[in-house]
Amino acid sequence: MTRSINITEECDTSCSGTVDLDAIKAELIDDQAAVQFADWFKAFSDPTRVKIIGALLKRELCVHDLTVLLEMGQSAVSHQLRYLRNMRIVKRRKVGKTVYYSLDDAHIEQIFLQTLQHTNHG
Repeated sequence: MTRSINITEECDTSCSGTVDLDAIKAELIDDQAAVQFADWFKAFSDPTRVKIIGALLKRELCVHDLTVLLEMGQSAVSHQLRYLRNMRIVKRRKVGKTVYYSLDDAHIEQIFLQTLQHTNHG
């Protein structure tokens, strides 16, 4: 049984918009989904990962290309790529000994570009 929200227990005053909080609460994202959502956005909290995603927006790249672009060691770049792959932000394909990385799907590009636009909005 879910308990109804008691506004008087939580606040000293109520505002005009608090009439139907139970309906809103019923539609809130569940705890597990909220944790997954927050974890996914943590992937965008590291500047190196953001640069990797930005580079992969342009085209598929191999690890060597990313190390040159980012001026970082192969181990550090591979570590970030593994993190992004585990979060399903990037995917890889292997051709011989070379591993190429690209964005996992169009949603990543949309989210990245919208966030970048918001950041540059000032």
